[in-house]
This record gives sequence, structure tokens and C-alpha cells, in this order.
Amino acid sequence: MSVMADVGTIIGATLSGDITFSTVQAYRSPAAWFVFGPLTLLGGLLVYWIYQRVPFLDRHLERTIVVWTYIVIAMIIFVGVLQRFGPNLWWFPEAWAGQPAWSTTIPPLLFMVMAWYGCAFNVRLRTHLSFNEFRSKMPPRGQIIVLMMDAVLWMGFCIIVVTTTARVTVNSYDNFQIVLGTDNLMQWKFLITVPIAFLLMAGRVWENLFEDLKRYRAGEPLIEQAVIGGDV
Repeated sequence: MSVMADVGTIIGATLSGDITFSTVQAYRSPAAWFVFGPLTLLGGLLVYWIYQRVPFLDRHLERTIVVWTYIVIAMIIFVGVLQRFGPNLWWFPEAWAGQPAWSTTIPPLLFMVMAWYGCAFNVRLRTHLSFNEFRSKMPPRGQIIVLMMDAVLWMGFCIIVVTTTARVTVNSYDNFQIVLGTDNLMQWKFLITVPIAFLLMAGRVWENLFEDLKRYRAGEPLIEQAVIGGDV
């Protein structure tokens, strides 16, 4: 099939929800890059626009997801430990004994969600490795160049992950992959959170880039000390 035909298959099948083997094959073709590359760029701009219109989401969206995901993981592990070792205690209710099979499979999937949404927020905070001590000694023009290079690299990273994880997600959907230890909880419902997280990350990349260009034109400092867990 031609690239354009595969592009049409990807868009049409995804919007209709009619995923077949030919759809999976189209996702594996180079056409996926022509779909998800522009989708990541435009989706990132849409996320940026939403963040500008709704500052509450800008400040709290990823952090809320991370915190509540961590709480759910901790609760599952805590209860699982009680259910596994509690029967050795005379006062432990027998009805609570027996660790669910999914208690060891769902937490890693939730950790994946927590990690990537936390990564998206830390792109905004610029707490990833960036050699700020070195960059702060550069002239403003040099600083804006390296910051623009950051934006290009992060956006390229987002495009790669959105495209490849979309392939994994649709393959999981087509094969009816179930989370181990459960009866009907599908894996794709967790996997799809990864490309969504990187769309949010693309929005953070645009946000940082526009902020850097604005500061450069205004003659304001470009490199600031990053603080993990800080505020936007």
C-alpha cells in the first residue's frame, strides 16, 4: 500500500475504532510518522493554548495525576502486604486473606503513568539534565541557541515516543491483551496514557520555547536555577 493510503487507514480506523490487521500494518509503516509527527506538534500547541486559557491545569494537571497515581500504588502494595503476611497473625480476619493476582501487575503499569506525567511536568520546570552552570556563563545569544536546541530535541523525543507507543497501543488493542491477573482489564487502557503524556510534554516544550523567546526579546535572564517540585 502507498504511504497516503496507509495514512488514510490510520486516521479512518482510529477515528472509527475499527482496528483490524490492516490497521496494525499501517501503524507499522512509515505512514505513522506522517500522522503522528504533525499530530504531536499540533497537539502540543493545543495543549499550550489550553494551559494559557486554564491556568489551573497549567499548575496542577500533571502533579495531580502523579500524586494520586502514587497514592493508589502505595495503597495496593500496603493492602497486598497485609493480605500476604496478615494470616500469620492471630487477630487478622480470615476473610481478608489471599493476595489478588493483579496486585503485582497493576502497580508497575501505574508507575509507568506516574513516571511519564512527572517527566512532562519536569520538562516545564527544566529539572532534567541541562548543565545550567555552564550555560549561565554564555552570552544571551548562546543561551537562546542552546535553549532552542533543547526544544528541538525534546520535541523530536516526543514525536518518536508518541509514534512508537501508538503502534504498541493499537497492537495491544487488536490482540485483546489483558492485564495479567485480571479477567477483562485491557492493557491498551494503560498504554494509551503514554502518548497522551508525551502530547502534554510537547505542550510544555512549546510553552518553554515561547517563554524563552519572549525573555530574549525583552532582555531578561534566560537561565534560572531549576528546583525539583517547584512551581510553574
